[in-house]
Amino acid sequence: MTPPLHRSGQHAVIPRLHVAIIMDGNGRWAQARTLPRSAGHHAGVRTARAIVESAVRAGVGTLTLYAFSSDNWARPRPEVIALMRLFRRSLLVESKRCVENGVRLSIVGRRDRLPASLRQTIAQAEAMTAHGRNMHLRVAVDYSARDAILRAAAKARDTSGVPTRERFAQLLADVDHDPMPVPDVDLLIRTGGEQRLSDFLLWECAYAELVFSPIMWPDFGEEDLQRALREFEGRERRFGKVPSQAAS
Repeated sequence: MTPPLHRSGQHAVIPRLHVAIIMDGNGRWAQARTLPRSAGHHAGVRTARAIVESAVRAGVGTLTLYAFSSDNWARPRPEVIALMRLFRRSLLVESKRCVENGVRLSIVGRRDRLPASLRQTIAQAEAMTAHGRNMHLRVAVDYSARDAILRAAAKARDTSGVPTRERFAQLLADVDHDPMPVPDVDLLIRTGGEQRLSDFLLWECAYAELVFSPIMWPDFGEEDLQRALREFEGRERRFGKVPSQAAS
């Protein structure tokens, strides 16, 4: 059963949830303001910083942000190059903020296609924040859930017998450069009005509650996060059981 909300001032606190967010709408936010798409991405980074700090205050245990999918390589090359540079600059700044907030940072997804300078910065940021205990922040870059499942399945062929779910989760963590499996996603939020998973955490979202927000990511704030957490608390999570069993 979902743990009850605890009130801290005006904030609802749900202990140790895994919240995942598809940060959608940066480009449309910028276009609506006759700004270049890059302005939307920069605004999105500022929102991500604020939401990370809000999630820490809310007692979230794991926060996974979808920053760049494997499909995003198909975007115009200048935009992709600009995004890679923005990721690296953001890591240099935000890793220090993560240390201040007790947040451990992991970058999940493929790394072989990332620029060498970005891979080096990722390694430095992960090492710098390794001792964070308040929250585990995971940022998905060059990430595809289906490709990760295929790579994990290929590794599973080298093991004897059919792997357990726990073993397969470890294989998924291995291929995504996470030291250990994370808890299943409890709440998935997608901003920007679209209502699909877009190849994000398909294994981990097997029992996730889904909340779709029409708000573009740069405008998504702490109250919007709290609203999603309150909606999560109102959902009945039965995991295949009947209501009377889930309530016990």
